[in-house]
Amino acid sequence: MFLTNILLKKVKSKHILVLAESVVSGHKLVRIRDRLADKVEFISFDPYVQHKSLYKERRKLCSLYNS
Repeated sequence: MFLTNILLKKVKSKHILVLAESVVSGHKLVRIRDRLADKVEFISFDPYVQHKSLYKERRKLCSLYNS
């Protein structure tokens, strides 16, 4: 193994963007979470039904790199 391969390896980011969807209406929000954390679930205002509702993580969108 060459020394250049070790020096040029990509570092994984600590945070990722995830898409969260409302359980009630399907409204979608984008949130940031730690890469190693569990899937996100939170309660937030849903504009479609005008009430607070539960949002669950649906999928990962991308990694967030610090420049």
